Amino acid sequence: MNNFKRGLLAGIPIALGYLSVSFTFGIICISYGFTWWQALIISMTCLTSAGQFSGIQTMCMPGQYLDMLISQLTINVRYSFMSISLSQKVDSKFKGIWRLIFGYFITDEIFAVAVNEESVSRSFFAGLSLLPYFGWAGGTLAGALLGNVLPARLMSALGLAIYGMFVAIVVPEMKKVKAVVFAVITAATLSTLFTYVPYINRLSSGLSISICAIASAALCAALFPVEEKGGAPDGQ
Repeated sequence: MNNFKRGLLAGIPIALGYLSVSFTFGIICISYGFTWWQALIISMTCLTSAGQFSGIQTMCMPGQYLDMLISQLTINVRYSFMSISLSQKVDSKFKGIWRLIFGYFITDEIFAVAVNEESVSRSFFAGLSLLPYFGWAGGTLAGALLGNVLPARLMSALGLAIYGMFVAIVVPEMKKVKAVVFAVITAATLSTLFTYVPYINRLSSGLSISICAIASAALCAALFPVEEKGGAPDGQ
């Protein structure tokens, strides 16, 4: 029970952060023609901010199922690596069906908190995941219900919250690692090309996001290889 309470306390800041961003997601869902309950179901069954924002854009374009598959795999594959990393730190009781259940709740922020634990117990991870999950779902519901009530100017301003979240995540890393700066500039440049250059600007947003992410990551891997503890780049 003590571990569960510790997890709850550790999850409060994450839940508060999720409220504002998911509120924006709820508003955008309504502006795209979704109902409030559809927005809520999306947030309760697909706990990924970038994946959700990309997904609803693709869902508004009938027949773009392959684009959605590619974009969602590209955006969310990082959670698989997070799960593998975290599996090395869980205690002996955290196995089997529990890994399948709690693996669903892994996000960037939840992983960042959990991985700093010396040993991650089921009760701690349950507490850590609980409030962020309901914060994300509750914020989406509030945004969807208030989307038709709030003034248009306020809704437009709240729509910028998602960009603020990404800036808050990326900028600190850019200050520490020059490879991240290169990746951001490369992705931004490619995204601009896909927006304004004739012919390629006809690609769906989901597919263009995937290309930008893969291309910038591949260039960074080639130009800035991560060295092993022994000093040689991976694979050498």
